[in-house]
Amino acid sequence: MTQRARTGADDHGSPDRPAGSGAGTDSGPGGSAPAGAQERAPGLSSAEVARRVARGEVNDVPVRSSRSAADIVRGNIFTRFNAIIGVLWVITLVVAPVQDSLFGFVILANTGIGIVQELRAKRTLDSLALVGETRPVVRRDGRSQEVQTSRIVLGDLIETGPGDKIPVDGVCAEAEGLEIDESLLTGEADPVVKRPGDPLMSGSFVVAGGGAFTATKVGREAYAAQLAEEASRFTLVHSELRSGVSTILKYVTWMMVPTAAALIVSQMFLEHDSARDAAARTIGGIVPMVPEGLVLLTSLAFAIGVIRLGRKQCLVQELPAIEGLARVDVVCLDKTGTLTEGGMDVTELRLLPDGSFGAGVPGGPAPDTEETVRRVLGALGTSDPRPNASLRAIVAAFPAAPGWRCTLPLPFSSARKYSGGRIEDPDGRAADWLLGAPDVLLPAGDPVLTGIEELNAEGLRVLLLARGRRGLEQPGAAQDAEPAALVVLEQRLRPDAADTLGYFAAQDVEVKVVSGDNAVSVGAVAAKLRLPGAEGTVDARHLPEQEEKRAEFAEAVDAHAVFGRVSPQQKRSMVGALRSRGHTVAMTGDGVNDVLALKDADIGVAMGAGSEATRAVAQIVLLNNSFATLPSVVAEGRRVIGNITRVATLFLVKTVYSVLLAVLVACCQVEYPFLPRHLTLLSTLAIGVPAFFLALAPNKERARPHFVRRVMRYALPAGVLAGAATFATYLLARAHYTGPGALDAETSAATLTLFLISLWVLAIIARPYTWWRILLVATMGAGFLVVLVVPWLQEFFALRLVGSTMPWTAVGIAVAAAALLEPVWVWAGRKFPADQAAVSGS
Repeated sequence: MTQRARTGADDHGSPDRPAGSGAGTDSGPGGSAPAGAQERAPGLSSAEVARRVARGEVNDVPVRSSRSAADIVRGNIFTRFNAIIGVLWVITLVVAPVQDSLFGFVILANTGIGIVQELRAKRTLDSLALVGETRPVVRRDGRSQEVQTSRIVLGDLIETGPGDKIPVDGVCAEAEGLEIDESLLTGEADPVVKRPGDPLMSGSFVVAGGGAFTATKVGREAYAAQLAEEASRFTLVHSELRSGVSTILKYVTWMMVPTAAALIVSQMFLEHDSARDAAARTIGGIVPMVPEGLVLLTSLAFAIGVIRLGRKQCLVQELPAIEGLARVDVVCLDKTGTLTEGGMDVTELRLLPDGSFGAGVPGGPAPDTEETVRRVLGALGTSDPRPNASLRAIVAAFPAAPGWRCTLPLPFSSARKYSGGRIEDPDGRAADWLLGAPDVLLPAGDPVLTGIEELNAEGLRVLLLARGRRGLEQPGAAQDAEPAALVVLEQRLRPDAADTLGYFAAQDVEVKVVSGDNAVSVGAVAAKLRLPGAEGTVDARHLPEQEEKRAEFAEAVDAHAVFGRVSPQQKRSMVGALRSRGHTVAMTGDGVNDVLALKDADIGVAMGAGSEATRAVAQIVLLNNSFATLPSVVAEGRRVIGNITRVATLFLVKTVYSVLLAVLVACCQVEYPFLPRHLTLLSTLAIGVPAFFLALAPNKERARPHFVRRVMRYALPAGVLAGAATFATYLLARAHYTGPGALDAETSAATLTLFLISLWVLAIIARPYTWWRILLVATMGAGFLVVLVVPWLQEFFALRLVGSTMPWTAVGIAVAAAALLEPVWVWAGRKFPADQAAVSGS
């Protein structure tokens, strides 16, 4: 069952406004009818809906949470490098024994694994997207009912309220303080007031008020129909990891083409080998230049990450978001709904003025009786068809009394930070009442505020009930408001919030609480959770102007950790200020007032029970509404980035030494030392199998920028050293061996040297050692040893060590190269620093 959306809970003391049916509110903006007395349009009848469905007038835009199965298959099979390897495989099958074509079967297996894993990821995304899907409320046969977005028909009367996304184009039919955010369509951040007859565009969001609209365009005819589809679609957006791999592959292609051409000429014409043997050795030189497994392993790591997070009820709407959150160094949190639970309880009702608050205020009004205040609060609470957490607590504490009714409701707006209504008592007397944040409804320095600060310092939320004197319809309705009572509410802290904040502190991720609540109250909650910097809470209304003093504003935001009374526009500006100072920023939120900040952050994280608006623009949705899931996402991203950096070095060392060997062979005009089967064996034992395990291993290293630089600074010297040592062994073996079978003996000696150096590179990359990493390296070495001692494997892979002099010489060269590799590895890390290497052993 789909949970209805909710808006943000950090404003004005009126949090989390759930998005349910909003059209049946009590009266129009200017009406005076009793609550619930307004005539409601019945909407379409069931017969009319059926006729429209038969005519195809349905909102049939396909909303996908992932790529189709056909796209996944095509994306994994039809790649540039699969095409190169495929052609070479076919040639090898024709001209060489099956052993030399093993590399093709490995590619088939890897591609198959990639397809299977991504299909599993697709199923996870699809199922989670279905769980997180919101269902708009339509009015049919006079009744409000939830339907799937795809079942809206032309002419449907759709009810809407704060936090709801407008799913199709329409015309406003009912409006009660309805304000629409069209920023996703027009770029304008200011909400637009809508009245009956005004157009509504799909892709916009309700930020205040409620109402209903008639669908005029559905499906692909809607103005912004694609926004709904793109909001939860599998997308390969920009990712440093993906773009880095693409850059590496681009340079590899440029190197591979001329090198392969020179190798072909060398083997086919200069040495006058048989065509079959020359073709096999040429292919043996070309195939290892292609780091085909690197692309596959990157996609595989992302796909497995999605599956792992999916099991924790975390919907990743864009796969690179896993990587992005791992790079985050600042997390901006909304207090309510993130650090605190949505539920609240009324702990106290204090009348004003009394002995504690406002006593003796000159000219103060006579105190209202407690019974009057309770009746007013009950009428205000029940008049709102979409009560937020504060109002739900008030309704529970102060039930509606007979005869008390709200004739003119004033919906909450995050801009003004209060709500209200015109309340009529049983005798017909009416008065305007406002309910909201005391420091918004009262002028600075008001004596009432002094006592409120003490409550806020205890982490309590305080709402002020005040009499309005300027009319609810006026922009300055809160001016000259006369305080009547304080409603003290207590928020429930999330039990896992303190541990989650502790995790971020341990991982050097700075946490900033950005809330619309009273700054002292926010600071008290942060202090209870032991958040560093909670003692220096800042009231955002006193921050420098963003437009005039951007540098001072950015410095203030960067220097402090807790902010109260933050407006939606300030949240957005804070995200921009932090990014301007070089931070990678994640923003969490659940309210529609968080949409703009979520959009501008590097990574937007929405709660599953938050508004549809936040879920649509966020890259990550926490379907279990648990902030404690974020460490899992960060850890998964760090695992992916750190491990792909490790294995990328393995793959590219092979590419470097393959290109170097091909160049040396062409220049020296000798046979290429390896057949494809030799390099398949090396790639499997020293790269493929260990890379798979290393890519899935735990890794808590913080993600660092400059992926290409960090990988190539190790791959180049290691590859050059491996290639030079291998070719030196090969030349010595050519001088040592003569007669029939000499080439096989030379190849075996060179293979031994190359494997031992590759195994040492693996040993360096596997650091820091754990029992399973040591076992992994040892197993790969043992596997090669088995090939050397088992006769039928010797014959299968054409590896036979002849004599003792040359094999021990090969081992000696490998040991010398490995000993040289250690200082070269350290030198490369110091000579070409990239913040901090993600490869262990650097």
